[in-house]
Amino acid sequence: MPANAPHPPYPVGLRLTGRRVVVLGGGQVAKRRLPALIAAGADLVLVSPAVTPSVEAMADAGEITWLRRPYADGDLADAWYALIATSDHAANVRASAEAEAHRVWCVRSDDADAATAWTPATGHSEGVTVAVLTTDAQGRDPRHTAAVRDAVVEGLRDGTLVAPHHRTRTAGVALVGGGPGDPDLITVRGRRLLAEADVVIADRLGPRDLLAELPPHVEVIDAAKIPYGRYMAQEAINDALVEHAKAGRSVVRLKGGDPFVFGRGMEEAEALVAAGIPYTVVPGISSSISVPGAAGIPVTHRGVAHEFTVVSGHVAPDDERSLVDWPALARLRGTLVVLMGVDKIGRIAETLIAHGRPADTPVALVQEGTTAAQRRVDATLATVADTVVAEEVRPPAVIVIGEVVNVGPAAPNDPARNHG
Repeated sequence: MPANAPHPPYPVGLRLTGRRVVVLGGGQVAKRRLPALIAAGADLVLVSPAVTPSVEAMADAGEITWLRRPYADGDLADAWYALIATSDHAANVRASAEAEAHRVWCVRSDDADAATAWTPATGHSEGVTVAVLTTDAQGRDPRHTAAVRDAVVEGLRDGTLVAPHHRTRTAGVALVGGGPGDPDLITVRGRRLLAEADVVIADRLGPRDLLAELPPHVEVIDAAKIPYGRYMAQEAINDALVEHAKAGRSVVRLKGGDPFVFGRGMEEAEALVAAGIPYTVVPGISSSISVPGAAGIPVTHRGVAHEFTVVSGHVAPDDERSLVDWPALARLRGTLVVLMGVDKIGRIAETLIAHGRPADTPVALVQEGTTAAQRRVDATLATVADTVVAEEVRPPAVIVIGEVVNVGPAAPNDPARNHG
């Protein structure tokens, strides 16, 4: 560094809990900065004759002490930290001089070069605070600083920037809903936990593309393969979760959709509790809503459907094991979304028609929803059984029954759709 170049700022984290912090000015700068200072537990005193409605609400809630007057000499005498953000330049200069005299670290919103402290662009992700400062005084660019902050925080949140825990990491299981299939539709928290896992036990319907991004040391167990036969028995999945967690590993149970929407997530949670294993649940985007949406079908629509019902179709209506009141569903006027029902849709349609649902009720089958292989096949209750066979519709497919199928900018006779 050249001898005449300014020295870079020294980054530090201030522990302000219970310590007096003075903010001068109640405008937009204070509105943006006060929440973080409140979260830090500071004893906040705001000096300003007027404030924004948001700042006034903070004062009304008792989060800050508001002195309704202009800055006066002596306001910073007992402060540990000060934020000067008034519209009166002369007052800012006087307050800055007082801060210097009392050795109070001071931020100036109107003149950063005259301040003794700068506010970094900050963000948070699971116990980590990211703070970014521009060290080049000649090329200070707040937008670039904020963009760097955002990129780092987003990377930590979605797992693209992997920062493994070394000291505080604890073994346990995360029941993660992976969403309907598109890897971009997993939640930010789910993706981060996946990136930090030692073991991933994955469903066939989970976002498989994410598995290729895992580091080489991560053990991936396919819950649909041997040695447990064609389908890994639920008891075997439970045992695997417990075994790996007890071995001190961080385990992710990656499931399609949401863990608690026909996902047997609660069975896994009960097994973990019985074994004394800590666990967390990360909700996922359910295919019951997201797949119709991806195909241009709203499950509710003003003037068309005021309710929607999600039902499992893996057991036929005439099966004694069925827990579904199909006659009651047939009497509803809203949308019916059937999951896991492709091979039973013929008997489902017959039952709905027999109990009052019109035979010409529109039906849409969306196969491989949200993925590159997505396709939509349209039919009616009267034709859907034959259409499934003719169009060779295969699971996984979400079935939407109701007038909402014909709602939307894509008309029912759109050549891009298949019709029965």
